Amino acid sequence: MDYRLLTDEEIAILEDNGCWSEDWSSINVADDFNPAYIRNVSFYGDVFLGVFEKNIEVSPGFVKHSGIRNATLRNVTIGDNCLIENIGNFINNYIIGEECHICNVCTMETTDGATFGEGITISVLNEAGSGNVILFRGLTSSLATIMVSRSKDKELSMAIRKMVREDISNRIAGTGTIGDRVKIVNTSEITNTHISDDCEINGACRLSDCTIAGELDNTVYIGSGVICENSIIVDGSAVLNSSKINNCFVGECCQITNGFTAESSLFFVNTYMSNGEACASFCGPFSSSHHKSTLLIGGMFSFYNAGSATNFSNHAYKIGPVHYGILERGCKTASGSHILMPATIGSFSVCLGKISNHPDTSSLPFSYVIADGKETYIVPGKNLVTVGLYRDVRKWQRRDVRPTEGKKSVINYNWLNPCTINEILRGIKTLRRLQETEGNDVDYYTFENCRISRSSLQKGLKYYAMAIDMFISDVLKDNGIDSAIGVSGSGEWVDLSGLLLPLAELDSIIEDVKEHVLGIEIIDRLNALDDCYGYFLWTYTRSLITSYLGIDELSENDVVAINESGDEAHRLWISEIKSDAVKEHRMGDVEPEVLDKILAQLDEELQR
Repeated sequence: MDYRLLTDEEIAILEDNGCWSEDWSSINVADDFNPAYIRNVSFYGDVFLGVFEKNIEVSPGFVKHSGIRNATLRNVTIGDNCLIENIGNFINNYIIGEECHICNVCTMETTDGATFGEGITISVLNEAGSGNVILFRGLTSSLATIMVSRSKDKELSMAIRKMVREDISNRIAGTGTIGDRVKIVNTSEITNTHISDDCEINGACRLSDCTIAGELDNTVYIGSGVICENSIIVDGSAVLNSSKINNCFVGECCQITNGFTAESSLFFVNTYMSNGEACASFCGPFSSSHHKSTLLIGGMFSFYNAGSATNFSNHAYKIGPVHYGILERGCKTASGSHILMPATIGSFSVCLGKISNHPDTSSLPFSYVIADGKETYIVPGKNLVTVGLYRDVRKWQRRDVRPTEGKKSVINYNWLNPCTINEILRGIKTLRRLQETEGNDVDYYTFENCRISRSSLQKGLKYYAMAIDMFISDVLKDNGIDSAIGVSGSGEWVDLSGLLLPLAELDSIIEDVKEHVLGIEIIDRLNALDDCYGYFLWTYTRSLITSYLGIDELSENDVVAINESGDEAHRLWISEIKSDAVKEHRMGDVEPEVLDKILAQLDEELQR
């Protein structure tokens, strides 16, 4: 925009309107500037003003003419058609975009050396440890998982921090910025905070050293009583109702509300946190906490609903609308281990994943843990055939409220995938080892100080085999016998908080980062690997057909047999889920119409 100095006539009008400047020659205005809409304003330093020609809607159906009233401005640039009024203290060192509404704000200021919350290193999963995640506005769940899981690799950590700081230095300016059409009202303090286009701050107490960065049609809202410090909130997220966050990243359509307190934690993709507290936590996609008594500390969560009165608690998620439950990916401790979660409904809880974090150690995924006060029992694989799991695996993609275009963190919604299948294979290995060690005639087997009945062990093997048969058949039907086999895909896979990929591909990326071949574009490369998922999946499945089924070369007869086994496994799966639904109804937990609806859905499933 081209600016000019004020005319003597304009200065006289401003002074008549109660305005004052320490130096009128430092005030620069647009060619069509009209001083009539500037009243009771004090100017310090260099100030640049646009035009004031339009009305601004301050509330639905209520408009006021743009202008500046009752404010003190120092080193400020204000775009066209803004409404700025009733600034209790001052606005200092800010560039404000067009058509902004800033009203009843005490202080807005940028100080020397401000980084707007970017470049801060926080400690996740270990609140007493050294920092392992560097915050910046482009952070994704996949990259954050690498930072946390490979934090002991000092060479990698140094390379990641270097590339992130280079990215930040290319973007950070010395002056705070407020984007176009931003609304900031009834807010006490905004210090060293960048706010992007169309975001709204309404009634907040303090934003200090933060980046509030939304996208078109996916903006950020900060509500009443909120305190945000050294944090980044992006892309459709909201922090509301007196919540307090410090040293946090809140990404992609998350909601932090109702007094929730968070320190040194990460929140990704559709996470909802209310009433409770998080410290040093990694809350991946669809993490949820509703209760005042819930403390999430030092854990890594994904597709997880925290219960009440404990750390890491959960419900046995069934049909009814008021029950919640553990999902496919569960949660992990600071060491990376999956955990056994205590019960909060009756005596049931669900255990997903392994007891230890070593890839070759014992694992009993999709299992129930039942305690009677004297003994603890494990029911292996039981959660594979519950109506709760059936409901879970179908709902999450529908609940992703992110815009279709521009998603930054990748989520793979396939519940049977190489990660879960590898855990199931380890579960089979564990159960067979128990059989070999303790024999086939015992009433109970002992595993990790828990008891497994003989019938539960046998059913667990059946359910695990069922899942593998369904998985192989589904992938085979999608690819066909002649599909090419790639190099990557067989063996171990990793779940980067939503992104599933072969471990070999991740190791290759990490080496490129350490050798400085790959910089901040690591995010694009990771996301591009999701486009190759089907290719990697087929390679994994062909390897599984060889190792699990003992078939080196697939024939047409083999394909027919595999698909028949898959169809039979699918029928068993639906039958078991139906039985679980009927059992719930008989217990009085489910209304008849709810049961009829789920049974109809299951019948439709059989026709696919």
